[in-house]
Amino acid sequence: MFPAPPAHPHSVRSGRRDREITAWALAAGAGDREAAEHFVRATYDDVRRFVAHLSADVPGADDLAQETYLRALSSLATFAGRSCARTWLLSIARRVVIDRYRNAAARPRVADTTDWQTAAERAQPRHLPGFDETVAVFDALEAMDPSRREAFVLTQLLGLSYAEAAGAAGCPVGTVRSRVARARRDLTSVWQPAGAVLP
Repeated sequence: MFPAPPAHPHSVRSGRRDREITAWALAAGAGDREAAEHFVRATYDDVRRFVAHLSADVPGADDLAQETYLRALSSLATFAGRSCARTWLLSIARRVVIDRYRNAAARPRVADTTDWQTAAERAQPRHLPGFDETVAVFDALEAMDPSRREAFVLTQLLGLSYAEAAGAAGCPVGTVRSRVARARRDLTSVWQPAGAVLP
């Protein structure tokens, strides 16, 4: 038998952190308010980034994150810890975003101004380093197939393992790997010079 390869330092820290987050979630589910506060603080940035990228609605990300925590905190008593609490929480966040899309489709939002696009463009900061690149990345992510975007954001931006991302997305690990590979190819094609051939 060959010895197991050494664990990557990031995966060791990530695993330890996930166990700590799960312990806080379980304690919060049993009524520990301090554990609930630790749980929210430890996961809020990940949830906010996830819903912002998944929904392509950065300004509305705080509202989506709050809705996620409303649902999660009211369900913590039923969380059994069979999976990592962060994975469980991100699957709730995913459902919140889906519900937001469904609600928006049922009742389209009305803009306060007739020329909303010009108003939005004026509100955007200009001449910041990397602004154009940031816009290009957001545009590329927004145009991407939603399942690819979700897999890419979970693994590449939030740092979840493929197994954790599969749990959050509700699909097999191989599907996550495939979606991430295709998302990378999609993003690469955005920045390929005209006429260049992708590998």
